[in-house]
Amino acid sequence: MSEVTGNAWPSPSNTTLGNAESKEPQQIQPPIKGENSLWDSITSNPYFSAGFGLIGVGAGLTVLRQGLNLGTSLLRRRLLVTLEIPSKDKSYLWFLQWMSQQSARRTQHLAVETSYKQHDNGSVSTTFGLVPGPGNHFFKWRGVWLQVQRQRDGKMMDLTTGSPWETITLTTLSRDRDVFTALLKEAQQMAIAKQEGKTVIYTSYGPEWRPFGMPRKRRMLDSVILDHGIKERIVDDVQAFIGSGKWYNDRGIPYRRGYLLYGPPGSGKSSFIQSLAGELEYNICILNLSERGLTDDRLNHLLSNVPERSIMLLEDIDAAFAKRNQSDHQGYQSMLTFSGLLNALDGVASAEERIVFMTTNHIEQLDPALVRPGRIDMKEFLGNATESQIRGMFLRFYENEPDLADRFVRSLKNKSVSTASLQGHFVYFKDKPQQALENVSLLLQ
Repeated sequence: MSEVTGNAWPSPSNTTLGNAESKEPQQIQPPIKGENSLWDSITSNPYFSAGFGLIGVGAGLTVLRQGLNLGTSLLRRRLLVTLEIPSKDKSYLWFLQWMSQQSARRTQHLAVETSYKQHDNGSVSTTFGLVPGPGNHFFKWRGVWLQVQRQRDGKMMDLTTGSPWETITLTTLSRDRDVFTALLKEAQQMAIAKQEGKTVIYTSYGPEWRPFGMPRKRRMLDSVILDHGIKERIVDDVQAFIGSGKWYNDRGIPYRRGYLLYGPPGSGKSSFIQSLAGELEYNICILNLSERGLTDDRLNHLLSNVPERSIMLLEDIDAAFAKRNQSDHQGYQSMLTFSGLLNALDGVASAEERIVFMTTNHIEQLDPALVRPGRIDMKEFLGNATESQIRGMFLRFYENEPDLADRFVRSLKNKSVSTASLQGHFVYFKDKPQQALENVSLLLQ
């Protein structure tokens, strides 16, 4: 057994030294004051962690929303198709009328259209129509769902009419895009059907023509009783003009015709023009030359853009221009000059294929330059009722009463009475021919 000496067992100090020589022990260095301690305090703060969480959630929602918007936009482009109809387009009013027949009973956004009419006997009738107003409308037509969005921009105005700018946007599936063409054709046919058998009265609205009120039932030519030969001469001349376009062009003559009807008030000038339009199946465009703001350029533009198959009517032209020396510079309320009117009627820039009728109560006040041939091709005087007119109007209201008609004519012999007064008298004594004869003195008061 060997002997263990005092140096056989290493002392703690020797052991530590020996280990230090062979391998240094791993020790954790304490953190430098001011570095990790600040970071640890920040990251361990619950408010800081919550803020980063909210930022992450917000960023995720933003990305998701942008993705959804992009996907929705891409989906709409691939699956949906839209059609925009601005209020300036002619089909705008057609579509509104068509739409009122399709969805007015089911929509929640309505607008009112009031029709006001005064009859010949003085009575007034008013009707109210409800049409879809601004907003979104949904309805089904021919098995296809349609979204109609009617928008009105209060900040934008149509400079030609002064009304707010409106647009109608139709939306449907891309596969059903052909429905737009069929829809517009049906709207056009419906608008034409409403005007069939009726006369449309146009008035100027800025630089364009717009229908005034609802189309009126055509007045029969036989309802206007004129003196012998007047009606026949005018009708024959107008019909000959309408069918002579090639004849005018071959001879280099401007293809336009002007007529002047003059005479006392109430002699049937305007009534005859309305009945003539009904006979020819034409419409009427009425222009007031004394309208405030009417200029030479605007008048020329209006006369050059008269709607097809329309008679141009300038009523009471003597009220706008009496003598040239009174109207060289401007009219009473308008900025129209006399030379501007002459150039619009028979100038280089005047339109072709045009029928113009003028009326006046005082032909003696018109300038000779206005009524010369080329501007006025035919003049006819419509005066107070003649004996033949009185008899014809009496039988028009009271058929099968020739004896009373003769007595009525004799009672007004050598008396001046207008056809308008006669019509009012017969309307007042409707279906009472005997009382109309007995009260003939009322016409002379």
